[in-house]
Amino acid sequence: MAVSDFVLRRQRVMDSIRDGRMFPPDSLHSSPPLVNDVDGRFQIEEEGHQSSEEARDYNHRTGVTSYLCDLRHEADHSSTVAMAVAEPGVVSQWRMKDRMKTGYVALALCLNIGVDPPDVIKISPCARMECWIDPFSTTSSKALDAIGKNLQVQYERWQPRAKYKVCLDPTVDDVKKLCLHCRKNAKNERVLFHYNGHGVPRPTLNGEIWLFNKHFTQYIPLSVYDLESCLGNPSIYVFDCSAAGMIVNAFCERPEWGTTTSSTPSMRDCILLAACGALETLPQNSELPADVFTSCLTTPIQIALRWFCPRSLLSLDPDLIDKIPGRQNDRKTPLGELNWIFTAITDTIAWNVLPRELFQRLFRQDLLVASLFRNFLLAERILRAFNCCPQSFPRLPPTHQHSMWHAWDMAAEICLSQLPSLLRNPGAEFQPSPFFTEQLTAFEVWLEHGSEGKKPPEQLPIVLQVLLSQSHRFRALVLLGRFLDMGAWAVYLALSVGIFPYVLKLLHTTAADLRQILVFIWTKILALDKSCQVDLVKDGGHLYFINFLESPDIHPEQRAMAAFVLAVIVDGHPRGQQACIYPEGHPVGLIYTCLSHIQEAHNVLEGQPDPLLLQWLCLCLGKLWDGASNGVAMALDDDAPAILGKVLSEPQPEVRAAAAYALGTLIKVGSELSRNDGGRDDGLDEATQVAEQGIARVLLEVLCDGSPLVRTELAIALARLASSHNRMFRQAAAAYLKPPSHSTILPASGAGYRSPRAYPSSTLDVEHSIRSNGGTPYRSGLRVVSSNGSAGTSPLSESQMLGDSVSCGGSTDLGDRSWRRSEDGNVYIQCVTAVYALARDPSPRVACLGRQVLRMMGVESAQIVVSARSGASKVSRHQRNSSVPALPPTPSIPGVLLRSTSWVASTSGNLASTWRISTPPPSPPNQQAFMVGPPSSLRRAASLDISSTLNTPWDAPRPSVRVLGDNAVQVTSLNPSTGHGNIGLADAAGMLSPGQSAVYLEAIPLPESTFFKWSCGHFSRPLLEPVHDDEEEISARRERRDREAQDGITKCQHSSVSKVSDQIASWDTGSEMGTKTVLLHPFKPLVCTADDKETIRIWDYEEAAVVNTFDNHNTPDKGVSKLCLLNESDDSLLLVASSDGSVRVWRDYTQKDNHRLATAWQTVQGHKPGSRSIDAVVDWQQTTGYLYASGQISWISVWDLDREQLISTISSHSDSSVSALAACQTHDAHVVTGCGDGSVRLYDIRSRDMLVCAMQPHAHKAVGIGFQPGMGFSKVVSASQAGDLKFLDMRKSSSPYLEVNAHKGHLTCLTVHRHAPVIATGSGKQLIKTFSTSGEQLSMVKYHSSFIGQRIGSVSALGFHPYKVLLAAGALDSIVSIYAGDSIQGC
Repeated sequence: MAVSDFVLRRQRVMDSIRDGRMFPPDSLHSSPPLVNDVDGRFQIEEEGHQSSEEARDYNHRTGVTSYLCDLRHEADHSSTVAMAVAEPGVVSQWRMKDRMKTGYVALALCLNIGVDPPDVIKISPCARMECWIDPFSTTSSKALDAIGKNLQVQYERWQPRAKYKVCLDPTVDDVKKLCLHCRKNAKNERVLFHYNGHGVPRPTLNGEIWLFNKHFTQYIPLSVYDLESCLGNPSIYVFDCSAAGMIVNAFCERPEWGTTTSSTPSMRDCILLAACGALETLPQNSELPADVFTSCLTTPIQIALRWFCPRSLLSLDPDLIDKIPGRQNDRKTPLGELNWIFTAITDTIAWNVLPRELFQRLFRQDLLVASLFRNFLLAERILRAFNCCPQSFPRLPPTHQHSMWHAWDMAAEICLSQLPSLLRNPGAEFQPSPFFTEQLTAFEVWLEHGSEGKKPPEQLPIVLQVLLSQSHRFRALVLLGRFLDMGAWAVYLALSVGIFPYVLKLLHTTAADLRQILVFIWTKILALDKSCQVDLVKDGGHLYFINFLESPDIHPEQRAMAAFVLAVIVDGHPRGQQACIYPEGHPVGLIYTCLSHIQEAHNVLEGQPDPLLLQWLCLCLGKLWDGASNGVAMALDDDAPAILGKVLSEPQPEVRAAAAYALGTLIKVGSELSRNDGGRDDGLDEATQVAEQGIARVLLEVLCDGSPLVRTELAIALARLASSHNRMFRQAAAAYLKPPSHSTILPASGAGYRSPRAYPSSTLDVEHSIRSNGGTPYRSGLRVVSSNGSAGTSPLSESQMLGDSVSCGGSTDLGDRSWRRSEDGNVYIQCVTAVYALARDPSPRVACLGRQVLRMMGVESAQIVVSARSGASKVSRHQRNSSVPALPPTPSIPGVLLRSTSWVASTSGNLASTWRISTPPPSPPNQQAFMVGPPSSLRRAASLDISSTLNTPWDAPRPSVRVLGDNAVQVTSLNPSTGHGNIGLADAAGMLSPGQSAVYLEAIPLPESTFFKWSCGHFSRPLLEPVHDDEEEISARRERRDREAQDGITKCQHSSVSKVSDQIASWDTGSEMGTKTVLLHPFKPLVCTADDKETIRIWDYEEAAVVNTFDNHNTPDKGVSKLCLLNESDDSLLLVASSDGSVRVWRDYTQKDNHRLATAWQTVQGHKPGSRSIDAVVDWQQTTGYLYASGQISWISVWDLDREQLISTISSHSDSSVSALAACQTHDAHVVTGCGDGSVRLYDIRSRDMLVCAMQPHAHKAVGIGFQPGMGFSKVVSASQAGDLKFLDMRKSSSPYLEVNAHKGHLTCLTVHRHAPVIATGSGKQLIKTFSTSGEQLSMVKYHSSFIGQRIGSVSALGFHPYKVLLAAGALDSIVSIYAGDSIQGC
């Protein structure tokens, strides 16, 4: 995110927090404002999505101007992993894979009331209560029955749906039968076995428990081996007896379990709870019941309060505890609140003490097991006070001294203090405990100071419990949302603690005040874990977000989040798609809702539509109908392509890419295609074919978009179209590539060249009428030339241009021949043209996709790595961009009808708007090299590797040919120019049988878009309080550089330069091509150079060290135009403009081998008839963010780098091309050009006509031009090849006010200092001259300042330092020199 976006966004967040609002001040909605700062923090601010006008106004006010620094420029778009900043599902390990429940409970009570076991010596008085019943209060048999029933009731409190079996004073056979019965009926569910051994001896050293014989005359042992074999797994054992630890030890020492690992299934499925250690005896304190361990597990509140009363300062009768009013499941009553607090505290202790995996298993897998382990923590606290240590397997760390127990004591004391008054006056109001309010405050304090590197907040399980209370729910949700916003780790912790079922259940609430916060929470969850989509659809949660999306007066950012949630719900989930296409209880589906919001956004009278909302509405639609035939049909009925087509012109690249993605998913592929009996090609019915042709027309509007993000989605959409319309594409490709026989084609008058007014449209024209929807594109602009050279004006027939091309093998079977219709042929030709352009795209990702689509069309491009240059040992080694596959050069070929700007010939990536004629070949090509096999195989047309074919003359050996089919024969030959074997012939005309074509296409996977995954990363990053660790460093650096720049400007403006000839540094670049352009870094002692092979070199002229060297690209079409620096005051970017009109912007260009391509696009498309190249000229204007580009065309393109969009084209008003261009750095709206005919023109892009004035100061080509420093936009200096230097006042367009004959011809370059009154010129006659703005010659450089005094080379590049009088000069001899003015000390 750009720093300016961050500063503005942070300020808006703080303002909303201070005002206690959830929305920005300018939002209009009916939701009630929040009442405190905590709630106000929950405003989700827009992240870097202000309109470009608002951002630019802010930048001018604050002095912050940064471009191409958004997240889309930081990712490597050639990598799916890099695009997916937040891959969905990365935290799904929180979900329990094997949830379980306890279906059967076996209760075995060995009490033998009245008979004490022989190894027990009881004290007097001693504990007597069993299940809160005195066994001596009635007869032994009745007491035993009552105890058994009471124990069952106590367990039913925790698991009412389980089946219970009680076995009183059982024999060994009784217990075995009981266990077998429970396991048989429980099947795979867990069985609980509770053993009370208070009436039998303690377990043996071997872990045997004691039971009775039938006559109660003997104690019979039962081995744990036998017990487990009968009960099976999964199971949980509760042993309430003295020395119960013996049993735990015996289980753990079993051979099949082992002693060093806990990974065996038996150990994982078996849980043990024991009342005390192996050598310990149960306490006999009369204050406690005899089964204190069982009481802790089954009646925790009662035993906890009885144990607490004697230790409290309150003088309370313990018998009053049984009279606490309320129910445990009613949280508004004293007893219910105590139980609620106890659950929260024990959960919190366990979550903070146990490992995450163990916590999940014991406290989230099984409700009964979770309850027992919560209560087990209480048992440990109470029994440790009596020198007993309860045992468990898995073993738990000690928790009896955890600090949260003090919170429980306080809550118990507050409740008990009200008990006497509540009992005296039943109508008295109970005062709730402040426990939850205090814990939420503690959680809020942690949020203020906590982070991922610190200890997690221990209150998180309490927040989960608070969600159950309506009085605290809203605040808990707000704090939870703030916590989730901290990152993926926070989402994982919240989900692992068990938050998911609670927030899922809350989607059924109708509370209006919870809507926004719930949408935000689900946004954060789904941004990190897509797997929740199944639960949402199953539970009907998707309806909540559809209702929210349809609700009026919702802030756009919140609505965007709802669209995101719905997009994730339907992503790759057919059931979710159908549920949203036809939502229950909604008269219209989600498709209509999203399209309506898109239309409403465009109908906003004031301001720009919210970009984040538009982006996610489009992405939601794309995911909604992707692969759903009924969704596509509904979208077409609702005119979705036309609605989305309007979004393609939005200023934000992410929005345009989202619209292109949605349009692309409307194209059916794979299993979506329906075969019918009509025999139509590709399984498309006529309505679908027509609809998808219309979609293609809409998509082609973004072919020349400045953002690779958008062009990538276009390439993927065209790949889908090429897959479903494969035969049509092959026929169009064959028609495009194959020249007609016995005639050649020449452009008619005006054909093949687009006027400047036509250029802003982004589709590439095959001919001048390619944009028209009707008529064959070839027909209006072409005339037939007979073989004798006479030209006729009659247009070509369809059969000549299309039919002949696709019937080279003799086949004329074109299905129902719908492709021959002019409109259809126009669409497919446009698509093929676009694919060729994309294959030559400057962005490696886009070019790779373009070549993949070419292969789908049956055309394979040879990716030949450019061979090393000769004499490489003399050149400094540098890293090549291996990610950019190379294409071979394409010279002219005699006898072949060539499109002068075809994809292999044009350096700009534009396809032919002109044709040129050449003489027939002296000898025809060898037929055997093209057609191999029996005559029957001639019906299968093959296309040569295009690049290798065009590289090879007719009389040269032919490249390899591969014809697909059953009788395929391959002929291999070597390309004479490269020595590599060429591969890549496929079925060009689409005449293969369906089976053969299918086999070929199976090997070419359909490219998948990563834009959706990348877009999800927006919501996985902090939204409430964005983290910007280096904010202070960036601000300090900018302030320091601004001061340096201002000081430099002041010194330069007041300096008096007498000469600029002191050579302070010299560097041999080692380039064989010399130096084409130079650039001095404004704040570092660095000089950037580039040669005609587009090798970029960065040199530190103070340290005399090479900083970095790299290739701008690896394609063979080389030539650099200019280097520019973007964002000088920040981390600057290096813009490299190539002569073919392509522009590449590099990040980290000063870090060796760590440079990264931020963006790349084509600034100039096509060139004038007769021109062999574009010869692009560009200039950058930092204050506006505009890049001006022109060349061998009749207009100037104005690109807005904030939008990454062509915003205007300025007609050059000249028949000559632009050869020099300069943008005013002090006045935002002005640009001046010099043309090949010597004319100079000044433009103001604010005016309607744009052209301010024009004059003809030169008789020869202008090679340099610039605004004079400190004299406003009207004073211009220009230079021509003849060597004359003209000083112009554009307000007086009659003639120059000053002329200087700088050189006697051979002037090669001109540079004007941005602020100092000095001008430099370079000559091919090996000299450099500097002049003042008054025309006085200041100095001349002919020789280097070395001892020998070698003559400088032919000057090819000059560049001034923007804030110092330093001049960098490059020549054809690979030497780059730095010269300082004599006022360098003062400047």
